[in-house]
Amino acid sequence: METPQPPPPTDEALCLQAAAGSAAAEEELVRRYGRLVRACARPLFLAGGDSEDLFQEGMLGLLSAIRGFDARRDASFRTYAEVCVRNRLYSAVRAAQGDKHLPLNHSVSFEPPLFDGPNAYLFSSEESPEDVIIGREELRERLDALKGQLSELEGKILPPYLSGLTCAEIAKRVGRSPKSVDNAVQRIRRKVARQTSSGASSES
Repeated sequence: METPQPPPPTDEALCLQAAAGSAAAEEELVRRYGRLVRACARPLFLAGGDSEDLFQEGMLGLLSAIRGFDARRDASFRTYAEVCVRNRLYSAVRAAQGDKHLPLNHSVSFEPPLFDGPNAYLFSSEESPEDVIIGREELRERLDALKGQLSELEGKILPPYLSGLTCAEIAKRVGRSPKSVDNAVQRIRRKVARQTSSGASSES
């Protein structure tokens, strides 16, 4: 009879281990939350910017969360980590744009909001729960407007791409090569750019 394996440590337990100097615990949290970082960065990448640069900024936000998490607060590590990652990304985008308004600069993924209720205090002065809710609505409106411009393949690729899947993972899901998925993402980016440009022109 096999001995049952102990359950994996919780995120909060790993944070305590990382705070005590465990590099392995920190590496495990980075592995667990890599997809979350991609999901936070990708709407911003679609609106403009370099995906790898944004991902690296998001990872710095994740490391900040790992090292700054306080288990005594009334919030899970996941909630705190997402706030830190998004704030780092928004700050990077603002710095790159000279603090100018950037379309989708409050955009978020399709996942349910994590910042309602008692966890709202986690926001910095730059980001409020209202900002995130407004950003979610702005993103949904833009994506709804974009849907009619997407090909069948692009329409299949966009949701899993925004959820943080890699091009290789999406390729397996849709039965295409990673290169064709990457090409479709670039086409979506161009369509978002055209939509944003036409929207700005109509407002001016």
